Amino acid sequence: MKVRCRLLLLPAIALVALPVRAVYVNGRSYTALSEWAAVNNFHLQAKRGEIAIYTNPVSRLVVEKDSRTAQINGVNVALSFPAALDKGVMLLSQLDLVKTIDPLVFTPNFAGKKISTICIDPGHGGKDTGNHTGSQNEKTCTLLLAQELGDQLKSCGFNIVLTRTKDKFVELTERSDIANRRGADLLVSLHFNATESSKAEVSGLETYCITPVGASSSNAEGKGAGYGATPANVVERKSLLLAYQVQKSLVRTLAAEDRSVRRARFAVLREAEMPSILIESGYLTHPVEGKKIADPAYRRQIAAAIVKGILNYQRLTAPPAPPAAVAGKVAGARKTK
Repeated sequence: MKVRCRLLLLPAIALVALPVRAVYVNGRSYTALSEWAAVNNFHLQAKRGEIAIYTNPVSRLVVEKDSRTAQINGVNVALSFPAALDKGVMLLSQLDLVKTIDPLVFTPNFAGKKISTICIDPGHGGKDTGNHTGSQNEKTCTLLLAQELGDQLKSCGFNIVLTRTKDKFVELTERSDIANRRGADLLVSLHFNATESSKAEVSGLETYCITPVGASSSNAEGKGAGYGATPANVVERKSLLLAYQVQKSLVRTLAAEDRSVRRARFAVLREAEMPSILIESGYLTHPVEGKKIADPAYRRQIAAAIVKGILNYQRLTAPPAPPAAVAGKVAGARKTK
């Protein structure tokens, strides 16, 4: 591991006001986590061998040497580059600090926008069956889940657009086009996973959002860092927050394995002009999880967890109601009693 150092300022988006040391690991700019913590009011809670735990009054960050996964408030989140350890000092890439850690541990500062329309994309369809095992195939399961999710979101007052309502093939790029044309405020693409090996061992949930510029995707084995900006990168911080809130809700509601918030340049995500995520809601090939996915009651639980994550995201990003409007609602409620 080649390491060299110099002083510089992190970009303003990282909320860092003081100079921090840039440590170059194999030619990439890293920062000592202790220095980042010092200027962002985090404190070292514990250090266990190659694991460092930093906390502030509301957040907990766990990082492990050579791992491309950090844990933020109990939820696994993929890093673009592995954490490093140099002379006992834990290091994170500056890109990860700016593009992944900061957006999730600090209060969002977005221009508020009410969420009215949500586009739901049931993955696959028609000639594209997706993953399949036994009598189950992904295209059928995603459509059933989309219908359930749509019903639950409608009951919360959202307008719903589906990229398909029957067993029909829809081109990947057409899916985000539908969301763009209909002016959707969010895009949620639904999928189910599968594996060819270790079927009894591999299970759990993954939620994807767009990969930052300059980073490789979680599913690209370190490749693709030179990929240019996409329309989705304009709102990538919101997409990350949405993915995080949905993944947190899914894992805690379903008590399933947390396979992390991940990054990808899937076609359905790249051209989306609104915050967008792709959810892998479990493994069809797992002997227990696969049976659950076939159960309508379990799909209702999946949908309810996604709704909860969306509502949590809405509370963090949507503008609060004006005091006069709140007072009017309260007064109206009193009159009806």
